[in-house]
Amino acid sequence: MSAALKPQPATTPLPTGELLAIVREYLETLRFDAADRLLGHILADDGGHPDALHLSGFVAFKRGRTEQAAALMERALAAGAAAPRQLCNLAEVYRMLGRIDAGLALVRRAAALSPTDAVCHFNAAMLHYEAQDTGSCIRAARRAIALKPDMPEAHMRLGQALLLKGQYAEGWAEYEWRYQIGGAQPLMPPAFVARGVRPQWDGAVLADGQRLLLVADQGFGDVLMFARYLPWAMARTREIVVACSSELVGLLARNFPGPTYQSRWDDVGEYAAYCPFSGLPRLAGTQVADVQGGPSYVRADPVRSVAMGEWLGASPDLRVGIGWAGRPAHNNDRNRTVPISILTPLAAVPGVTFVSLQKGSAASEAARWPGHAPLIDAQARIETFEDTAALLEHLDLVIAVDTSLVHLAGAMGRPAWVLMPFAPDWRWLAGRMDTPWYDSVTLYRQADAGDWEPVVERMAEDLAGRAAR
Repeated sequence: MSAALKPQPATTPLPTGELLAIVREYLETLRFDAADRLLGHILADDGGHPDALHLSGFVAFKRGRTEQAAALMERALAAGAAAPRQLCNLAEVYRMLGRIDAGLALVRRAAALSPTDAVCHFNAAMLHYEAQDTGSCIRAARRAIALKPDMPEAHMRLGQALLLKGQYAEGWAEYEWRYQIGGAQPLMPPAFVARGVRPQWDGAVLADGQRLLLVADQGFGDVLMFARYLPWAMARTREIVVACSSELVGLLARNFPGPTYQSRWDDVGEYAAYCPFSGLPRLAGTQVADVQGGPSYVRADPVRSVAMGEWLGASPDLRVGIGWAGRPAHNNDRNRTVPISILTPLAAVPGVTFVSLQKGSAASEAARWPGHAPLIDAQARIETFEDTAALLEHLDLVIAVDTSLVHLAGAMGRPAWVLMPFAPDWRWLAGRMDTPWYDSVTLYRQADAGDWEPVVERMAEDLAGRAAR
């Protein structure tokens, strides 16, 4: 008998339940491609299988395909995938899509089915924050924590809601849970941690010879905002090493001399205690009344400023720096970044020359500037925050979404107008156009989530008045 005619060994297909268990193992280890392939085989045999549809939606969500995730999970729900966690998953997808009321309806249904599941209440807290119902957000987060005291996500959301309301004492304490969230970027890289981690600083005065490590954590804007606490820390220890991004080393070292600044973890050296920049307000006991925007605490390098002024040249127009996009990886970028076309009313204001301060992939949109007002693209002139600061010295105003540009302008005491989403970051507090953190910053808030047109129209009216002075 030829090899082609030999009988093949019989195969017995695995039951769907076992295949789905394998899919869940793949998902737990972030093997999304493998999970997707296996789900494809299951759905090829049974295109309406509710759990397979739901998990396919979950994979799509993890890959950033949010609309597809919603469609798959909705098909799954219609087919019977209505367990509490499945309802919560779809509610989270709806939150990302801005469908807040639909998401809240799902988490209420989930909580009714499983009232002791902390996840249901945590998802409710997330949705209430997006709806700017901070009271309900706080209650839901507290309920989640009561059911699962070691749930860092719930503590973090509670902290953000409390800070947004100006309840700083408890808010800072809850905010400390942020680095315990699974999958969050660690404060320090594993290779550095493996060398041995010292205690987290409690704010006490350190003895001579005891070196404090301050980690310039989170985004560039956070670092610029919390840099104001460096003098407070320097009063409590003689020796400080600051671990920060290379883009900020020059600006911080020049404005806050004394500490050693390192952009490579291998160069940090020994230390007695550590603290993230974002933990300094808690140690300082900061309350809203204590935050004084006051005088600027960051200044541009005079030599760079002169060079930047020569590059810009003289102009009779009002000069306005503009930035319309943040980092795509930011967890709230979908709410803060705007398409450049939204800025059309600003671009139509006479007597204004705009200077694009935009960096990153969105900088190429400057070629599609939507108006007759001139736009100078400064991207090639900006490499570090020292360059940006030097340029801001020669601008009359900065208009930007909530990014590090705003924080740099505020720290320098330069006027800045911010396009503020309906559900803002905690630091901007609620319901006010000013901010205690920066005297020179004005907030233009959305009245309705996702609706930027009235915000930009208000800005354009105010800008026209300013340009006409």
